[in-house]
Formats: sequence, C-alpha cells, structure tokens
Amino acid sequence: QVQLGESGGGLVQAGGSLRLSCAASGRTFSSNAMGWFRQAPGKEREFVATISRSGGSIYYVNSVKGRFTISRDNAKNTVYLQMNSLKPEDTAVYYCAARKYYSSSYYAHDYDYWGQGTQVTVSS
Repeated sequence: QVQLGESGGGLVQAGGSLRLSCAASGRTFSSNAMGWFRQAPGKEREFVATISRSGGSIYYVNSVKGRFTISRDNAKNTVYLQMNSLKPEDTAVYYCAARKYYSSSYYAHDYDYWGQGTQVTVSS
C-alpha cells in the first residue's frame, strides 16, 4: 500500500504561483511513477503531469506546458507540482497519484493509489 497526502493548495490571483506537494508513505516511493491530475466542477478528471521513477521521463498536458513543473525527491518520498502563471481555468481539485510501475502514464486508470486532493482556486 501507498498512502498519499497533498498539500499546498489555496487561493491565488491570476498570474500567481503555487507549489503543491504530495508526501508518500508505505511501499518504496522510489519504485513508483507519479502523476498529478485535476478535476474542475462539472468536469471529468484530467491528466496534468507525470514523472517516472527516476525522473527521467516527464510529460505534461498541453495546457500547462511551460507553466507547470513536476519534480520528485525520492529521499523525501515527495513529488511536487510547481505552478506558475496560473489562470482561472486552472481552478480545480488537484490529485496526486502513484502507480505500481516505474514508467510514467497519462491515464488515470494506470494509477493504483490516490490522495484526497487539494483545492486550487485562481481568481481573475
């Protein structure tokens, strides 16, 4: 089992920044590829970013490329999502997820463990 806990969400003005953190416990964190997803009210959960076990493979949804950065610190069992130049359309609950395999994935169904989510609200 892997337990995940997100933090760092909040209310920010458009153009501002937030850094989300996801702390993992349980199984060996360094074995897991990690991902960030988000879900806005009335919408389906959407892929945001993913990082492989080693950090060597990273992918983003087109709408956040150049603004968001995913990273991980295996020594701290933590994955991060640095979000810059935030827009109102980034408003959502952001979820951290872990999969049992080392390779990154865009697909929510590939992930085995999920956090409870953290709210990000961007005001215009």
